[in-house]
Amino acid sequence: MEQKFREFQQTHEIRFNDQKLIMTAFTHSSYVNEHRKKPYEDNERLEFLGDAVLELSVSHYLFQKFPSMSEGEMTKLRAAIVCEPSLVIFANEMDFGNLILLGKGEEQTGGRLRPALLADVFEAFIGALYLDQGMDPVKQILDKVVFPKVDTGAFSHVMDYKSQLQEFIQRNHSGTLHYEILKEKGPAHNREFVSRVLLGDEDLGTGTGRSKKEAEQHAAQQALEYLKKSGSRENK
Repeated sequence: MEQKFREFQQTHEIRFNDQKLIMTAFTHSSYVNEHRKKPYEDNERLEFLGDAVLELSVSHYLFQKFPSMSEGEMTKLRAAIVCEPSLVIFANEMDFGNLILLGKGEEQTGGRLRPALLADVFEAFIGALYLDQGMDPVKQILDKVVFPKVDTGAFSHVMDYKSQLQEFIQRNHSGTLHYEILKEKGPAHNREFVSRVLLGDEDLGTGTGRSKKEAEQHAAQQALEYLKKSGSRENK
């Protein structure tokens, strides 16, 4: 098992100073209950710490990444990122299932694949890494596994890009935004819409979606990226 933990750390370019910490992060209470004569500790306290570290790290990232996002929108987006289904995706991406130390009963009932258990282990791992080395290595892991998904729109279903774009335009530009549906395609049960957003006569972005609203949101997202890149080039 120790070999597996060494290989895991090599794969993800991390190195725990205290190897006991990383093993504790992956130790379920059912394993401890079956090995009472050995000094094992379960991951529940690390999970508690990791939950707080994760919330702070994600909050800091969103605060810097989306300067025009309201407090309410940031709260909603953070909740989507740190919710159980998302944590399970992150844990599976890092192949956590193979490392978890489980009791025989939990193993036999499929505990290794249980979403709540995987989510808890991800939080415990973050807590252990923070305890061992501080915030920088935690950020490096999140930069690889979590934040790229935010950048590519994995959580766009909870983000109101149209409101962000409206705020951005009000602060930095003059003119009126309006949206146009350029195309509707596909059968009624599987419709796809293509929308664009314009500032006056200037085409800022195009987006597609299963509904007009979703297409407009994606067009607004593209427009925000375009305007921010244009602004950063002008400031150089």
